[in-house]
Amino acid sequence: MTRVLAVADADSYLKWAAGLLDTLPASWPTEMAVVRTPIAPSESQIAAAVSGTRVAGTGQETLPAVVSSRQLRKNAERFRPDVVLLACTGPVVDVLAADILADLRPRPVFVSGLPGISVPATEKAWLFRSGCDLFVVHSGREVAEFSAIGRELGGGGGVALARLPYLDLGAPAPQGARDRVIFATQAKVPRRREEREQVLLALAALAANRPDLDVVVKLRARDSERQTHNERHHYERLWTSMVAEGRVREDAVRFAAGPMHEHLTHAAGFVTVSSTAALEAIAQRVPLLVLSDFGVSAEMINLVFEGSGSLGTMEDLAKADFRMPTEAWCEANYFHDASASDWVDRVSGLVAAAQAGTLVPARSVLDGPEHATARRRARLRLEVPPKVLRYGYRAKRRMRRYLKAF
Repeated sequence: MTRVLAVADADSYLKWAAGLLDTLPASWPTEMAVVRTPIAPSESQIAAAVSGTRVAGTGQETLPAVVSSRQLRKNAERFRPDVVLLACTGPVVDVLAADILADLRPRPVFVSGLPGISVPATEKAWLFRSGCDLFVVHSGREVAEFSAIGRELGGGGGVALARLPYLDLGAPAPQGARDRVIFATQAKVPRRREEREQVLLALAALAANRPDLDVVVKLRARDSERQTHNERHHYERLWTSMVAEGRVREDAVRFAAGPMHEHLTHAAGFVTVSSTAALEAIAQRVPLLVLSDFGVSAEMINLVFEGSGSLGTMEDLAKADFRMPTEAWCEANYFHDASASDWVDRVSGLVAAAQAGTLVPARSVLDGPEHATARRRARLRLEVPPKVLRYGYRAKRRMRRYLKAF
């Protein structure tokens, strides 16, 4: 019996962790918590993130709790996990593995990974997770690229393959016709306000050209909520301004949150600039467009869709010209057969080695005095209440006074 504690710090990582736990053997007891940081999800975001998953074997009757780092440590000491799944942003993974949970006894196997499309692989993602014994990614290409980075930089353990858990979620049968077009937002791209306004104008044009379609902007977070990455120009806020300026009709599109897999059951088409939700649309056989108007590059986080047959323009969007990717692209990118996934077997092997006393724990590349300051700053995000941190650099003196109180 292998006990697994999952820790998340943001909505996208929580969704990923909940899905991964569902792929574990049912006999493995699991527990999940959200560690408190400035980007911790709201209760509604937590509910959406775990929707459709079992959160298997936790015995939790309510949603995963948001806990302080100190409480997380206490929970870990009580639960005594064999495995800790660190489903968090990079700096938080580093601090949890190297500091807050480092001296748990017996030492658990530390597992981390990335919750979506990770092409191209980056050194930064590896460095922050190099203190973990296993790094989980979701395509053969990602395994090869991160393995090469690991050999070059050192640290860390192995790289394992898992199907993205969102791709296998069961969805309720759609009630009525598929009559929606879902636009999945991405917090990081496009960056410029005018580019985001162009997307909204294209959606408004689609609504005018196809009044039979319900055009929905699916939000990861409302304007008042936090998410994994800061969103400077929130689409709902931009739309309100454009309505006030008379540039769009207020009811041309609508904004909604909630679980993506539920929205897709009603979708006739799907569009995004870059989002892992595109893979969810493919899994549910929803025709899609990945907009290429702002470029196809690593910076736009859409490079992986080259050659898929899914790239298109805002002109295509206005005409509702959606399409499905090629079978060859799907097989090479994220839609491999489930039997190719080896992450559960790899975890089992690591746990067996740990129990036999033969596991050599991963050593972080970030250990050492040259990284100590950055690690202390990351720990502040876990120990200082978010309301204090939000004052930022303008209130350093106030933060110093707060810290002296400890």
